[in-house]
Amino acid sequence: MATMKVLVLGAGKIGSMIGTLLSETGDFAVTIGDRDEALLYRAEHAGLRVTRVDVEDRDSLRAAMEGQQAVLSACPFTLTPAIATAAVAAGAHYLDLTEDVAATRKVKMLAETASTALIPQCGLAPGFISIVGHDLARRFDELHNLHLRVGALPQYPTNALKYNLTWSTDGLINEYCNPCEAIVDGRPHEVMPLEGDERFALDGVDYEAFNTSGGLGSLCETLAGKVRNLDYKTVRYPGHRDIVRLLIRDLRLGERRHLLKDVLETAVPLTLQDVVLVLATATGMQDGELRQETFATKIYSKPIAGRTWSAIQVTTAAGICAVLDLLREGSIPQAGFIRQEQVPLNAFLNNRFGRHYKG
Repeated sequence: MATMKVLVLGAGKIGSMIGTLLSETGDFAVTIGDRDEALLYRAEHAGLRVTRVDVEDRDSLRAAMEGQQAVLSACPFTLTPAIATAAVAAGAHYLDLTEDVAATRKVKMLAETASTALIPQCGLAPGFISIVGHDLARRFDELHNLHLRVGALPQYPTNALKYNLTWSTDGLINEYCNPCEAIVDGRPHEVMPLEGDERFALDGVDYEAFNTSGGLGSLCETLAGKVRNLDYKTVRYPGHRDIVRLLIRDLRLGERRHLLKDVLETAVPLTLQDVVLVLATATGMQDGELRQETFATKIYSKPIAGRTWSAIQVTTAAGICAVLDLLREGSIPQAGFIRQEQVPLNAFLNNRFGRHYKG
């Protein structure tokens, strides 16, 4: 199979991980594009091919995509429409990591006339959790409840938030502030972020979970009329939600997101010592009996290519790389709008990139 030419836009924490995973195989000719010279320098120093691209400049974007077979966006969700539009015009497949509902709708509209595949939401949540959720759902003759829980957590929490920054601060704030999709009693609903607090324990560790935006991807649409109750919640250590709600609601920093971002990035340190928790539970009827099935896994930070990467970097990048690999192999549709739940779980987990989800 010929080498696939891939442009990865965004040379930050996730983009550099994507570039490393793909380049290590020898099956992808990867170029990392960004306008930040410091990020490009680090990527080039790590052995990756780089190019300067200003995503907000149409000509710069078009030139960078020339000759590329696939474009992967690891940029902020606000840039999704411009990148996807340019990828369609260039005749390249398009994949991204966005959790933003409005941006995904734009991608879906573009896919109606595209000759290539447009596959948004290829990360962890949305992304892998949608693949898991759909796999559980199809095992039931009658599906009552599907509850999806995901958290990227520090292994050694020390501050009052019991949290460290591990990925995009903009994406984190977006999830904490935007309305959340759910299905309640068989009907689609919008529920408030930071609500629906619940507690549970796994492997002797206590956690809390609460509503956040975007994690379901397109599952609400896919499972409409097929499930009574469907929801997605982010997992944190107990006490985190109350502090975040104080910041966003009581102090109204949700209305001044630029200020909230500055506060978080100034006060909350990054960490590579993290763990990603994935927990999905389905209940319903199987062979005339009420049954429950659960998928649970934990993924920890690990060394790859001589460097330690955080669990959220590995899982997010492995998600989009696995979907790209399956697209390259012809295992998923080659054109139009592709939902995450169209990716078979077994194919994903047995993929060379998807295997990182096995812990």
